[in-house]
Amino acid sequence: MKLFKLQTLKCLWTLKPPNRTFHRHPRLFASDVYSQYESVRRGEQEIPKYFNFASDVLDKWSEIEKAGKRPPNPAFWWISGKGEEVKWSFEELGFLSRKVANVLTKVCGLQKGDRIVVILPRIPEWWLVNVACMRAGIVLIPGISQLSAKDILYRLQASKAAGIITDDKLAPTVDSVASECQFLKTKLMVSKGSREGWMNFTDLYKNQSADHSCVKTRIQDSMNIFFTSGTTGSPKMTEHSQGSLGFRPLLSERYWLDLTPSDVIWSTADTGWILASLASLFDPWVFGSCIFIHKLPQIESADILNTLCRFPIDALVGAPTLFRMLVQNDLSNYKFMNLKHCMSGGEPLNPEVMEQWKSKTGLDIHEVYGQTETGIICSVFKGMKIKPGSMGKAAPLYDVQIVDKNANILPPGQQGEIAVRSKPIRPLGFFSEYVDNPEKTAESQRGDFYVTGDRGTMDEDGYFQFIGRDDDIIISSGYRIGPFEVESALIEHPAVAETAVVSSPDPLRGEVVKAFVVLSPTFSSTDLESLTCDLQEHVKKTTAPYKYPRKVEFVQELPKTVTGKIKRNELRNKEWGRM
Repeated sequence: MKLFKLQTLKCLWTLKPPNRTFHRHPRLFASDVYSQYESVRRGEQEIPKYFNFASDVLDKWSEIEKAGKRPPNPAFWWISGKGEEVKWSFEELGFLSRKVANVLTKVCGLQKGDRIVVILPRIPEWWLVNVACMRAGIVLIPGISQLSAKDILYRLQASKAAGIITDDKLAPTVDSVASECQFLKTKLMVSKGSREGWMNFTDLYKNQSADHSCVKTRIQDSMNIFFTSGTTGSPKMTEHSQGSLGFRPLLSERYWLDLTPSDVIWSTADTGWILASLASLFDPWVFGSCIFIHKLPQIESADILNTLCRFPIDALVGAPTLFRMLVQNDLSNYKFMNLKHCMSGGEPLNPEVMEQWKSKTGLDIHEVYGQTETGIICSVFKGMKIKPGSMGKAAPLYDVQIVDKNANILPPGQQGEIAVRSKPIRPLGFFSEYVDNPEKTAESQRGDFYVTGDRGTMDEDGYFQFIGRDDDIIISSGYRIGPFEVESALIEHPAVAETAVVSSPDPLRGEVVKAFVVLSPTFSSTDLESLTCDLQEHVKKTTAPYKYPRKVEFVQELPKTVTGKIKRNELRNKEWGRM
């Protein structure tokens, strides 16, 4: 096993864990940026002390592009869905992002290490601001456009952000809480209009010089802070560095995206979610690929399917909700132009949905599993056998295990907590810390492992299966029941569009399984009492009978976080009278 180290980080990085095979893409470009770090991946050179994704990756691609050694497809391709279109080469991305960096530093007076909250929909300015912050050393804190005034206030106060960038729709909401944010000095609005107290982002950057020198950043310098989704409490500030986000994909094998400069990738992840940063920014651009973005004010099946038919998209990344929605359509009416690779992440994907997608499109869905704190932990990469219900094997560079409450490694097949070895070697892909919360940072460590809070199993072949959040596990009459397996059984029934399973108090069994069910449109007028019995019998036949939901409640929608994850804790608290 090869090792290499960075003295300043005092960490070693395991390059290739044993007993793992990788799919090698046949179309590699010898002069590309990824290939230039081959000696580091082989352990022949140390990780560099200084690194900046903008100057060391994006600007390098710009040079390769100008030398005619990259395919002519754009680096960034955006459509509004209403006829507007933006295409940038790496050179244009560099030119525009330098102008934005000058806005942030010269006009707004922000300095290296300052924090700025960015709440924008899927518009090109989000990508410009990301790259500009890298160039200026400003720490970017993304947020989703559905944030409420309370959410924004919490983020501004907790982060002590010096600035905020948003659009004209959210500016009034920001103004309603800005007086309570003592550190907030700068407000930039992406808009064609104006608003008192705000500077117009578009006007400013268009009139700025493109002469900007990228700051020198250490590989461990803070680059992004993500607020966790808050499924189990108040969102925590998860800090990532130039190394964990920007340098990590240069070290990893081409395992989950496996892209080349010729490929076009589309991730539908919202800009407030870390998956947007991974799948719509850092990882694709390491390979010089084209990032495709649709504004998608609303995620509608027809928009997704028509876009896949009209544009040469090679790879699609979406949440399980997206694929559950798409398979409810008659896909025989759609012919995808170029789609070859599909990936799903954010929550476990039900095997039934994977089977339906495969039968209707001929394409597999490759599942990825990760967290805000770690990025991708497990994945089903190209060329690997797909096991329905499994989220694949450990990602390269990560030693993933199933452990007990004392951090002892459990044997294959035994249920425990999913954990990643973090001592004595802390992987560079990990978050740096929970900002201003050393207690939570310490709690995430158990023995030599970072514990995810998720329960699962690993089989003899090294495939991991997700069971549920540790606090989502239902214990009924002594039986431990994972909500995901019950949900997977329910989703196979044609009446079920979406479902969430939680514990509910019971005087005899202590707690029982309760299912909240959103019906498919064609079953909206069905007799609910009869349907409840039907669903219960279906689960009994599909999985172990003791797991069936003894209680079923039909709802119009399920509560979700701003990143689309089902808030089972909210449903569970309601059941137990803790709201």
